[in-house]
Amino acid sequence: MKLSFAACLLIFFSALAQTAHAQGADAILGTWYNTEKSAKIEILKNGNEYLGKIISLTREDNGEGPILDTENSDPALRNRPIRGLSILKGLKYKKGTWEDGEIYDPESGKTYSCEVKLKNSDVLEVKGYIGFSWVGRTVEWTRIK
Repeated sequence: MKLSFAACLLIFFSALAQTAHAQGADAILGTWYNTEKSAKIEILKNGNEYLGKIISLTREDNGEGPILDTENSDPALRNRPIRGLSILKGLKYKKGTWEDGEIYDPESGKTYSCEVKLKNSDVLEVKGYIGFSWVGRTVEWTRIK
């Protein structure tokens, strides 16, 4: 079976486009400092979704043991340590933005809708909002090299 030159080019560029999309989508993978640099968050991929968990805190304990999720609205979850806590979930890559996710704020105990954008390769803009994405708060996380 002979493939024409045009067919070979089409296959090549299709494969190249898929690779570029996958690399773009995975650009947020890695470890990031939150805005205050009080926590390191690792962003991972699970299937087609991205999630993030706190892997370390600058202050690991409060003198009485690990820092706990005391502000959680669910009393049953208030005894879980913040270190190891999943705070980002459900993010899906769409045209340069990771959206349709949720972010949990252990300081307030609240969960917000979330979208993420790369400002550059080392700065991540993380927006938490309720209802409409144009009404919310955006913070910057810094990649840890």
